[in-house]
Amino acid sequence: MSIEIERLNKKYGNFVAVDNISLALPDGKLTALLGPSGSGKTTLLRMIAGLEQPDSGSVAFNGADTTDVHVSNRGVGFVFQHYALFKHMTVFENVAYGLTVRPRRIRPSKTQIRQKVMQLLELVQLDWTAERFPSQLSGGQRQRIALARALAIEPRVLLLDEPFGALDAQVRAELRSWLRRLHDEIHMTTVFVTHDQEEALEVADQVVVMNQGRVEQVGSPEQVYDHPANPFVYQFLGNVNLFHARVSQGSASIGKLKLAAPEWQQVQDAQALAYVRPHEIEVLASAHSDALPAVLSYMTVVGHRIRLELKTANSTEFIKVELPKEQFRRLGLLQGDRAWLRPLHSKVFLEASTA
Repeated sequence: MSIEIERLNKKYGNFVAVDNISLALPDGKLTALLGPSGSGKTTLLRMIAGLEQPDSGSVAFNGADTTDVHVSNRGVGFVFQHYALFKHMTVFENVAYGLTVRPRRIRPSKTQIRQKVMQLLELVQLDWTAERFPSQLSGGQRQRIALARALAIEPRVLLLDEPFGALDAQVRAELRSWLRRLHDEIHMTTVFVTHDQEEALEVADQVVVMNQGRVEQVGSPEQVYDHPANPFVYQFLGNVNLFHARVSQGSASIGKLKLAAPEWQQVQDAQALAYVRPHEIEVLASAHSDALPAVLSYMTVVGHRIRLELKTANSTEFIKVELPKEQFRRLGLLQGDRAWLRPLHSKVFLEASTA
């Protein structure tokens, strides 16, 4: 089931929640709507579901306009951040609910409902909880039950709004892997909202990066991370160092350091910003002409990696670097020592494009 969104708009008073968005969500793929709070991702999801009506624009499922179709007739399964399970019902009754409230003429028999519910509980690996109540389950288990309940009505599209937002870090990581494996089994068109960059990059087939009600970039996790369309995407997807530079004929100069900027081959002389991720900087213990001199100010051990903060003569901000612990030890550097920094990969934007 593909989803086609055309020029969708939504305002709340003077606040523009969704600003003229056009988007294609492919059939059978898992798409992440990623962005900071207030970027419009949940509003967009709710308009796909039919829980919100757009001011203008359209939503189509497989080419059929569903913009004015009631949520109960769209065939969507919706999973909320806070589970929304019925506390007075058992797990079995919660999952069966969407089937038991159907009109009699289309309601499955009790035997069919039991068979369907137990199959779904096995799918989410919680068939042993059928007679328990939600209060007897962990947060991660409750979220998997909420997903089983959404799947029970055999939706055409599955929508998840910050599905792991209320869980602790370890459970979130476990459920991310579980959701990816589950999707590979059922191949249902799925859209989920998250503000967690790692979550989107790990789970999704396609990532839609949103900001201030607009789409900044659409692509695979590798595309949006390795080839960000603009400075916002670059900065939102992980930590980044920012260097002021001058660009001329495909080269960016940071002091005496030269960085390749082939996309600006036709530019003669312009101010620019060079973005470099902390793990894409090489640290040298001796002077090199193609490296920036700096002083090691701080170091922090984080598991198997070392996080460094260094100061260059021309910068008022620290340059952040991440290295494997063993690699840092081989350098033999101590706090206060001189070091030289060589960016291994960078992305250069003209300053005007950062506005």
